[in-house]
Parts: sequence; C-alpha cells; structure tokens
Amino acid sequence: MSKAGRRPRPRPRRVTTLASTCWLLAAAVAVTIAVSAAAVVTAACPPGTCAAGQSAADPAKLSLTGVEAGQAFVAIIAVLAICGEYGTGMIRVTLTAMPRRLCVLAAKAALVGAVVLAAGTAAVLASVLVGRLALPGRGFTPANGYPLLSLAAGPDLRAAAGSVLYLTLVALLALGIATAVRDSAVAIGIVLALLYLFPVVTAVVASHSWQRHLEQASPLTAGLYIQVTVGVHALPLAPWQGLGVTALWAAGALLLGGALLRLRDA
Repeated sequence: MSKAGRRPRPRPRRVTTLASTCWLLAAAVAVTIAVSAAAVVTAACPPGTCAAGQSAADPAKLSLTGVEAGQAFVAIIAVLAICGEYGTGMIRVTLTAMPRRLCVLAAKAALVGAVVLAAGTAAVLASVLVGRLALPGRGFTPANGYPLLSLAAGPDLRAAAGSVLYLTLVALLALGIATAVRDSAVAIGIVLALLYLFPVVTAVVASHSWQRHLEQASPLTAGLYIQVTVGVHALPLAPWQGLGVTALWAAGALLLGGALLRLRDA
C-alpha cells in the first residue's frame, strides 16, 4: 500500500488520560492552596478580642480549609483511573493480561493512593506554610494566645498529616464507587453527593440528636475532624475516630467494587 493510502494511526487514549490526570493533580494542589490562602487572608483576629479560649478560631483548620475544595479533583482523578479504561474498552486488555481482577483493583488503588498522597502532601505543606506566614498578620499571634503553626507541635502535625490521609481515603472511596458503577459521570455524582450533600442534609435536620449522628456518619464532616486543634473535646468523635469513619467508607466502597468486578463481565 502506498504512503498516500495509509490511514493515520489514532493517538493512544492512554496518553490523553495521563495528560488529563496530570492537569487534575495540578488543579487539586493549586485549588487546595488557593482556597486555604483565601481563608487565611480573610480571617480576622482583632487584638484584645480574639484570645484563645474566647474564640472558636482554629488556626490549623483555617489554614487547611482548601482540602475541602481540593478533594473534588482528587475524586475525579480516582474515578478516571478506572472509568477511563471502561470508556475506551482498554479494561478488556487489562483483565486479559491480568486475569486476577482483585489484583488489578489493588494495583490501581496502590497507584492512585500513592499519587494522591504525594500531591496531597505538597498541597498541605504549602497550605500550612501560608498559614504560618499570614495568620500572625491577621491577629493570630502568641500574644493573643495562638502559637505559630508548626509541624513540631503535635496537634498541628496531626491536622496536616491527617489531611493528607483524608485526601488519600477520598481517592480510594471514589475508586471503589467508580469500579462498582463503571460510569464516570455517575461515579463522580455519587462521590460528590456523599462528600458535599451529606453535610447539607445534616444542616436542615431539626433534631440535634440526628444531626450529631449524621455528622458522625458523614465521610467529609467526620473525616475533617482530624484538622481540629481547638475544642477537640466538644467534637462528636475524636479526630482519629472521625478519620476512621472515612476509612470505613473507603473500605466499603472498595469491597463493593471488588465484588462486582469479580462477578461481572468486563
């Protein structure tokens, strides 16, 4: 066949997916830092009116506000990691090369978890740095009872490390749901509803007792207790218990996704 008659080879979809994943990772880091910075620079702690113990302000949690926004991009990354292959049909090739389907899911979970762990660490460290530099100028000073943010302080370290783990758990939760439903739009909708609509429903419930129970069951609300360093004893769950709730959601989603992956055809 002549060169003129040859059909051009289609561009590999895996390259496109990889590029989109890189952009989403960059967006997750950028949005987390930007939202955290916006929360910090708009906070106010006037001298004489913001002493620790008289205010509900929590510098560590304030500096990590962006995690709540960045998790949406993390969830999308995890969904595309599996649904992208279903969309292109490459999942058949993957499962032919590796018939042990649970191993495929475990490998994807390890890869997604490692990528999000790295990106989350960069975003959280930058957010903490912004808080350390900017909060004193907003009145959060040692003179007002607020020590500088420092990863050498146990509560601040727990808030930062826990936020990275939280983002990783959100990614695993999204991966499990995406494996179960196999449709990117549906999976993203379910994950974002779990993360963002749960607190909305909680807020409109009239019963204080039910509100407390819903907060304890919410993967977002309970999971982000890990960021709290002020008034910890008033929380419905201890910080690590709250993160454990998110871990249970992630484990349940992965178990469901793994079971359906084994039972259904590709």
